[in-house]
Amino acid sequence: MRRPLRGSLGAMNKNLRAGLGVLLVLVGLIWTLQGLGVISGSVMTGATLWAIIGPIVAIFGLWLVVSAVRASR
Repeated sequence: MRRPLRGSLGAMNKNLRAGLGVLLVLVGLIWTLQGLGVISGSVMTGATLWAIIGPIVAIFGLWLVVSAVRASR
């Protein structure tokens, strides 16, 4: 059975997870908007693939943020 991380290592893990989650939400949002053609000027503009991948990445990022916040309680 694994012991939960305590001290600075545990806090760093939670902060890293939350930071990565926020970054993934932002990237997913940008990819979605590019895939939908809202943001132009890229090869990804208007490509349906990015309109599908973007929300998946954003949801995963949101899950990381929520799990980091719950772990801090």
